[in-house]
Amino acid sequence: MNPVTYFEIPAVNLDRAVAFYHAVFGYEFSRESIDGNEMALFPLVERAKGATGALAKGETYKPSKVGTLVYFETGDIDRTLQAVASQGGKTLYPRTGVGEYGFVAEFEDSEGNRVGLHAPRK
Repeated sequence: MNPVTYFEIPAVNLDRAVAFYHAVFGYEFSRESIDGNEMALFPLVERAKGATGALAKGETYKPSKVGTLVYFETGDIDRTLQAVASQGGKTLYPRTGVGEYGFVAEFEDSEGNRVGLHAPRK
């Protein structure tokens, strides 16, 4: 089993964060209130590889460019970075080859978080 099963990305404005991730990746979110925090849950595909998570708004959630870095899988990093820019985000680390592991990049989302991208080598 892979070690990570769930993640949370802090948000100041949950509606703005949902709109950003929907526009960039096409994700549909479900909303929940969990332990007094507002959550927008990323889709979960049962028995699929990878983890799921949520955009999270609450007193203990502070957007940041430091700390743990979550990577989203994409088939085309350049196209994804263009979508990020069109939604007000910015590229922090351009598409870079990482040998047999493919390519990575990093961007700043609508809330000020540093988020990674990964694309396999084709």
